[in-house]
Amino acid sequence: MNDNLVPYFTILFALLIFIAALVPAIFFVLTLQKTLNVISPESRRMRPGQVWLLLIPFFNLVWLFITVSRIADSIKNESMRLHITTDEGRPTYGIGLIMCIFYVTGSILYQLRFIPLTGAIFSLAGIICWILYWIKVNDYKNLILSNKDNFMFDAERESFPLNR
Repeated sequence: MNDNLVPYFTILFALLIFIAALVPAIFFVLTLQKTLNVISPESRRMRPGQVWLLLIPFFNLVWLFITVSRIADSIKNESMRLHITTDEGRPTYGIGLIMCIFYVTGSILYQLRFIPLTGAIFSLAGIICWILYWIKVNDYKNLILSNKDNFMFDAERESFPLNR
C-alpha cells in the first residue's frame, strides 16, 4: 500500500466509525422524542425537541441525566393520567440512571487510561444499559399509545361510567 494513502484510510475509517455511532444515536433520540410526543403536554416535564441536545458532545454528559429524569417523570405523570399501573415509581428511571453512570464513568476512565480496559468495560456495560433503556422507553411509548382512550374527565366518568 502506498504510504501516502494511509492518512486517507485513517480518516475514512474514523468517519465510518463516527457514522456507525451517529445513526443509532439518532434513532435513539427519535424514540425519546416520539415518546414525549405521545405524552400529553400537561404530563410532560420537557419539550420533545429538547432531546436533540443529547447529540452535543460533552454537554450530553450532563443532559443525559436530566433527560432520563424528566422522561421518567413524564411517563409517570401520563401513566397516572391514563390510569396505567406500573411496577416502578418512576418508569425507566432505574435503568436510565445506571446507563448514565456507566456512560459517564466509562468516558472518564477511557480518557484517563488509569487502569487498562476499565473504560472499555464500563462503556460496554453502558451500551448494554442504553439498549435496555431504549427498549423500555419504547415499550412505555407503545403502552401509552394503546391506552390513550383511558382518559376521561372526572365529570365524564361520573356521567358515563364505564362497564368494563
